[in-house]
Amino acid sequence: MEWWHAVLLGAVEGVTEFLPVSSTGHLTIIEKLLGYQIDSPDITAFTVIIQFGAVFATILYLRRDIFRLVAAFLDGLRYPQARHNADWRLAIGVIVGSIPIGVVGLLFSDVIETTLRSLWVVGIALIGWSFIMLLADRTAKQDRPESSVTWKDTLLIGTVQCLALIPGISRSGATMSIGLALRLDRVTVTRLSFMLSIPALTAASFYQGYSAFPQISAGVGWGPTLLATAVSFVVAYLTVDWLLKFIARHSYSVFIAYRIVAGAVVLALVGTGVVAAT
Repeated sequence: MEWWHAVLLGAVEGVTEFLPVSSTGHLTIIEKLLGYQIDSPDITAFTVIIQFGAVFATILYLRRDIFRLVAAFLDGLRYPQARHNADWRLAIGVIVGSIPIGVVGLLFSDVIETTLRSLWVVGIALIGWSFIMLLADRTAKQDRPESSVTWKDTLLIGTVQCLALIPGISRSGATMSIGLALRLDRVTVTRLSFMLSIPALTAASFYQGYSAFPQISAGVGWGPTLLATAVSFVVAYLTVDWLLKFIARHSYSVFIAYRIVAGAVVLALVGTGVVAAT
């Protein structure tokens, strides 16, 4: 992989990871346009590994919240009375909510890395999930703050997060939609989406780095992979800060419109034969 390809893909990952527009979908599209075989083992592993840059940016940005939740979790293990604390409930919720995507990801890894790596899937998912987001956005009550989140909420959100394994749906788009349906406010939903991304994407990145080490070495190369990861870290840190401020004042309408247009363009390119689906 050429260095500028790595920089471009890292920047795309950093921008799109936490926006509800599907980072994997965008990476798949651009990788194809750059001439890569999008369902080859080294490219699918590269796509997952560089997400760790965005995850690390989230950890750094939310470090105070993470330390607070870890402390609350440890206090709850030692002192039963501490389990009435809202931070204890949220910490348990993040742990429970992270389990479903790990299980589903391992069970269906072959399908995810082959069959679903098609631009037909990306285009249809971008458009299809947009209507779910639109419904959630228009009917949102937003009368529940972060202190009201329970493990049942995060388990449901984490289960829906599994749909993000389909390129084009978007992990953040899925979690934000179900969060709004649960009447959580947009800022809480967005922060919760960030927190749930940390265990899932960290585990996926390290698993791919270990299992696909030979493929990366012989294919994309570890130099470009690490470069893309570093770029995704820098860009994602800036994106997280911007998104939280944006969501506090706006709905998801602009992202929904973008998804529909992007999905239509992808389907048009594939349908007319300008770009191959895989």
